[in-house]
Amino acid sequence: MPFAGALARAAGGGPALVLDGGLSNQLEAQGCDLRDALWSARVLAEDPAQIEAAHAAYVRAGADVLLTASYQATFEGFARRGVGREAATRLLTSSVALARRAADAAPRPVWVAASAGPYGAMLADGSEYHGRYGDGVGVAELERFHRPRLEVLAAAEPDVLALETVPGVVEATALLRAAAGLGVPVWLTYTVEGGATRAGEPLADAFALAAADDQVVAVGVNCCAPQDVAYAVGTAARVTGKPVVAYPNSGEGWHAETRAWRGPGSFDAASAAGWRRAGAAVLGGCCRVGPDDIAALAAELHGVGGGAGEGEGEGTGADR
Repeated sequence: MPFAGALARAAGGGPALVLDGGLSNQLEAQGCDLRDALWSARVLAEDPAQIEAAHAAYVRAGADVLLTASYQATFEGFARRGVGREAATRLLTSSVALARRAADAAPRPVWVAASAGPYGAMLADGSEYHGRYGDGVGVAELERFHRPRLEVLAAAEPDVLALETVPGVVEATALLRAAAGLGVPVWLTYTVEGGATRAGEPLADAFALAAADDQVVAVGVNCCAPQDVAYAVGTAARVTGKPVVAYPNSGEGWHAETRAWRGPGSFDAASAAGWRRAGAAVLGGCCRVGPDDIAALAAELHGVGGGAGEGEGEGTGADR
């Protein structure tokens, strides 16, 4: 079943789709060193088997959708490490292939979402959480930055492009323009705080940007506090009429200066029922949400290991 079909079924009252959790925390749990501006993309370059193992851990936990290890993988970021354009293209392509292998090995349908983070993720200075990149970085510049990477990811044939952790409308506009005409559906998820994007725009205005865009098959939020999800999901559903994706972080706070998480966690799989009632069709976790949390989420939504396509005759990934 194509991803758009599974998404429509979930939005129409069928089984919700379970998204995976944070890739970086699972890689750290596997012993990987992420103390680098490339973050998880460093492992993509140096030890790709660890990436596939992390994806497999989330499949075992019950994930129906896997996000690739390309969030912080950019031509510019790789160039700083001496990785040329041709090699960077291979690495971006491999991020989709690694997730696809883990999906194809699953005993049920699992879809692959190619992650594309914001410009601030490449800067590795925490600016993805506010989108204030300085003078000279507007829609046109951001579109030029994003387009080459999205072209490579789309050519690798993921099921959907995940334009994620978007801080505000300026970057969302650029990302949607950069994704236009690539032949792959996209979802657009903002990082939010309270009732606004991290850049400070009302969520209704931010989601309205995608309402009439046919390439956008879903909208939503990610990398936000769990308590901010329900309002955002309801607003996204009301404004766009599209399926909604929600994957908050653990509830801890990220401090860019120390590159550390602080404060108590508040992610609770039991909250998923409320997010589902608010309109979420795809639910998962972001930073610091691990396989155990996703297993609990899957159990809350449709039983442990009971993926959205289980028992319906859908075979391996080649059948999707």
